[in-house]
Amino acid sequence: MNSTAAELGPLVFRFLEYLEAERNASPRTVEAYHRSLQLFRRWAGEDFEAWERCGADVFRSWLYEALNEQLKPSTIRLRFAALRSFYEYLMRREGLQASPLAEVSLPRASQSLPVHLSLHQMEELLALPLRIPPDKKSPAWLPHRDVAILELFYSCGMRLSELVALDADSLRPGENCIRVLGKGRKVRLVPVGDYAREAVERYREMAGVQGREPLFISRLGKRMSCRSVQLMLDKYLRVSDLPFHISPHKLRHTFATHLLDAGADLRAVQELLGHSSLATTQIYTHVTRTRMQQVYRQAHPRAGWNEE
Repeated sequence: MNSTAAELGPLVFRFLEYLEAERNASPRTVEAYHRSLQLFRRWAGEDFEAWERCGADVFRSWLYEALNEQLKPSTIRLRFAALRSFYEYLMRREGLQASPLAEVSLPRASQSLPVHLSLHQMEELLALPLRIPPDKKSPAWLPHRDVAILELFYSCGMRLSELVALDADSLRPGENCIRVLGKGRKVRLVPVGDYAREAVERYREMAGVQGREPLFISRLGKRMSCRSVQLMLDKYLRVSDLPFHISPHKLRHTFATHLLDAGADLRAVQELLGHSSLATTQIYTHVTRTRMQQVYRQAHPRAGWNEE
């Protein structure tokens, strides 16, 4: 734990340690919660006495100021999620009687629909690494690595952090499932389609990666970083006809949406994505419902919605 956490007091220090050691929270989550607590503490300034003495009114004031600054509802909710979690910890572990956050109402989160590629767009993207002329200075396996990455994203719907953490033996020869280390350090088995499995095996053989070595490596033989995967994707987008910016997370959205469009069970998609809550997965039902309404409006002779 760094020194700034200690400066916020022993309660915050122990809370962040609890997140890491007992809740298995990701470093990104711990850092976000630390930052939110730090922002509130700085805002409170000299009026701050102790965490356990803060009342609902002071948090309402902080909320009011955030609303006046026109911060996004998602940003505000993230900050208060850290505070709620912190005060729940104080009640469970430090003897606090009640949380002051229980009396604070937050703005509703705006639910933006996830952007995804069509099947045709996805097929175009998957074909790009072997279609464009290779860099003469690059190893012969590099475009096959890129194909394997894109195929795995689309076949498994894994997070970017999960993909770069894969080792060569995460997918064993002949197996149809890959072992993925997800949030909270939980391992899940995700089915792999034939196209993705064959692409990985072809690349793995060409690059000579095996065992506990990183599966996806750079030209220098080091494990690829999240940023290097995004840069790789950007390279192909520059020579494609895709109309919008594509991130690895949009490929995850594409995976989920195409499964649901084809009739997959929502709970099965939840397991494949590694979501702990079904509510997180349900946003994709809005996408498929919107498409269903569009098809109905265009195809049904008595829909009554057609615009001549």
